[in-house]
Amino acid sequence: MLPSDIITRIGAIVGPGQVLSAPEDRWTYAFDATDLEHLPDLVVFPGSAAEVAAIVRLANEHRFPVVPRGAGSGRAGGAVPVEGGVVLVLTRLNRILEINPRDFVAVVEPGVITGELKRAVAAQGLYYPPDPGSSEFCTIGGNVATGAGGAVAVQYGVTRDYVLGLEVVLPTGEIIHTGTRTMKSVVGYDLTHLLVGSEGTLGVITKIILRLVPPPAARQTLAAGFRSLAAATQAVGELLRSGVAPASLEFLDAATLSCVAELLPFPVPVEVSAFLFVALEGHPQDVAQRAAASREILTAAGAAPLVLPAGEAEAEEVWRARKAVSPATRKLRPHKIAEDVAVPLGAIPDLVAAVQEISRARGLPILCFGHAGDGNIHVNIMFDARVEAERCAARQAVEDLLAAVRRLAGTLSGEHGIGLLKAPFLRLELSEAVIALQRRLKQAFDPLNIMNPGKIFPGEG
Repeated sequence: MLPSDIITRIGAIVGPGQVLSAPEDRWTYAFDATDLEHLPDLVVFPGSAAEVAAIVRLANEHRFPVVPRGAGSGRAGGAVPVEGGVVLVLTRLNRILEINPRDFVAVVEPGVITGELKRAVAAQGLYYPPDPGSSEFCTIGGNVATGAGGAVAVQYGVTRDYVLGLEVVLPTGEIIHTGTRTMKSVVGYDLTHLLVGSEGTLGVITKIILRLVPPPAARQTLAAGFRSLAAATQAVGELLRSGVAPASLEFLDAATLSCVAELLPFPVPVEVSAFLFVALEGHPQDVAQRAAASREILTAAGAAPLVLPAGEAEAEEVWRARKAVSPATRKLRPHKIAEDVAVPLGAIPDLVAAVQEISRARGLPILCFGHAGDGNIHVNIMFDARVEAERCAARQAVEDLLAAVRRLAGTLSGEHGIGLLKAPFLRLELSEAVIALQRRLKQAFDPLNIMNPGKIFPGEG
């Protein structure tokens, strides 16, 4: 527990009502969307970059950990305060400071909810494409800290591709500004994109400059069912090779479908083993032509049914069902390990086949769904933590999965980050030399190791 005089000093920095010290309040911020938890010593709600900097300088003076936190929706344990200390909840920093249609930029604070930003930008005739499944409650700051992606990444890219500049409180207390408002800049080292995806280990992001784009004039959704997983994954390759350039290309296996079938605006035949959800965006005539080509490709690949939602409202039902997948999986088991591996596009069928084999071998339901258009597949290992055999099987299934991903030249994480859950497996992907270099970078930014310690690197959490 922090000394009372330190708590008093922090309270003086942030003002009345912005510090939680009671155990029952601190437990509310002890966990994220994983099943991991650790009680912080204090929870603080700063209201400005200056307040964050003052707290960080105090942390340097007294050597206590500082853990930045947004909405707590992360799935790798990145916001879990494993070494105690102060959790900095950034939800008070929730202003959209600027939306500039002339420059095609937005300037926001990290606590802005992603979905709210998207709607505010759309009201100005612009488009912010990144669209994580948790967009209605996750924050932009969390998206930047983890390098979040989303369903439209296959056409538009991920959060990293839209971050032009940052205001950051370094672990030593200085406030710096990186990047620019321009679409290009090669002045000095690219600190902006070093900080994107750093999971709060290199600093506290307090302001973000985002690139915006014009909105698409038209959008068409298609939903295609297949009797085999192999046929569905083969259709993914055919669509991508054809040049129809989908904005979204999402894959759901049969177990996943069973969790959200009641939310879809069309019936799912019992013989269907997988569905693809496809979205095409662009000029109306171009979208119509690409939709027609997509229908031909999907039909030739054996799609049945092939559904074209009747109007925008029905199409939105399809995508709402897709976003509901993650919470709906709890119908199968009360607990899960949510992996977000990515493999080369040609290896998607092999990954899905490997997951099926792991499921059989470990005796657990394991779901595959996600962003087939860029090879980022969410693999949810479902289990009941109250059953020791299932807990052990789930841990073994994770090891099996990540080993299979590396055999397929894939990566351990496409968008969730490393945090705590994947830190023990970092050496599967990174060499000792690369890990050592990253440790030196961490030390250069954070010489006292106060900023979100215990994350990313193996053997520290």
